[in-house]
Amino acid sequence: MSTDSTNETVASGDVPWLSPDQQRDWRALVVLLATLPSALDAQLKQDAGVNVFEYQVLAALSEASDRTLGLTELAISAQGSLSRLSHAITRLERSGWVERRHLADGCRRAKALLTDTGLAKLQEIAPGHVREARRLVIDVLTPEQLTALGDAARAITAATTADAPKAFREVSDC
Repeated sequence: MSTDSTNETVASGDVPWLSPDQQRDWRALVVLLATLPSALDAQLKQDAGVNVFEYQVLAALSEASDRTLGLTELAISAQGSLSRLSHAITRLERSGWVERRHLADGCRRAKALLTDTGLAKLQEIAPGHVREARRLVIDVLTPEQLTALGDAARAITAATTADAPKAFREVSDC
């Protein structure tokens, strides 16, 4: 790898190496991706006994019509596999916060329902989660930085989900 006089990285072979500035920003993103989820997870586990994924499941259900979603749709919304979702639903069921309902439609489909107890739990833990999101992200950025971060996150998400399995792009009827 070499750099030209304008400090732009020259690709050697077929590898488009990162410039020093790009490397700095890429490494910052990698550290962010490693530290932010665990910090949010730690707060939720300490304050509420749930992890970030379980919180996302509860939040997605709270926003759904009748607080009910099909499991495939819920997995897409919470950004997890059906297997991970199944384990989370089992834990949330044990707490009485979610109920799994199997549909009698000839398919092996099921839906998850946020119970009244689950909604109350979410309403109890949401303020702490919002305070932590503010402390770690929202309040350390200017409004312009937050907008740029949101734009960047959406662009990256579009690229990372473009090749997602078909089951996670389309919810099938059966």
